[in-house]
Amino acid sequence: MIHRRVGRKLNRTWSHKKALMCNLATDLFLHKKLVTTEAKAKELRPFAESLITRARIALRNEQNGKLPTARPNKAGEVIPVTKDFVQRRQVGRFIRNKAVLQELFDTIAPAAATRDGGYTRIIKIGRRRGDAAREAIIELVDFSAPQDGIVRRKKKTIPAPKVATSALVEVVAPVAAPIIEEIAPEVDETMVDTVQTSADVIEMQAETTEETPIEDAPASDDAPADAPKDSGDASVE
Repeated sequence: MIHRRVGRKLNRTWSHKKALMCNLATDLFLHKKLVTTEAKAKELRPFAESLITRARIALRNEQNGKLPTARPNKAGEVIPVTKDFVQRRQVGRFIRNKAVLQELFDTIAPAAATRDGGYTRIIKIGRRRGDAAREAIIELVDFSAPQDGIVRRKKKTIPAPKVATSALVEVVAPVAAPIIEEIAPEVDETMVDTVQTSADVIEMQAETTEETPIEDAPASDDAPADAPKDSGDASVE
């Protein structure tokens, strides 16, 4: 009979589940927030909080000076200890990334120093598309945005239909084109008529001046009435 195997199996063996919890805790400490299934989030919460508690214990021991005395080295020198390596080694069994381990002890532990438990928060976000699994967000309380308890939902804005604008353009364009085509020829005809009428007037004036005959000058009253009409006959006689 197997003992000390409490919690959800998550359809995995014990070694597989342990590796899963270590990887999820590493990602949680690195990104401060994680989106996973609701069952995994509930199983990760006590596991991650126990590691944060160890980091808090190490921070308290370092501040109070309750550290084990260091052993002398090969040269016989005793170097004072400034960090609680015992707790760091215990947490290092599960968090194998050195950068994340340093982030846990140097950043997360001081932020949660005044909080006695409850370092994480689980927020349910509904079912996942595809397999309909229940999803949840697990995040660190001290590194999340403050919550006021009010749920705000964004209203969907319905865009204006684009078909109406295109229909207006199609109706207006055919009406405006014939108006321009009708006005342009009338202007040209009027100009031609005015030019022709002015030329005709000039020609008519020239014709009238050519056709008018020059009248003979009237005879004067002083000339004698009995004057011979033919001077040629008088000379012959």
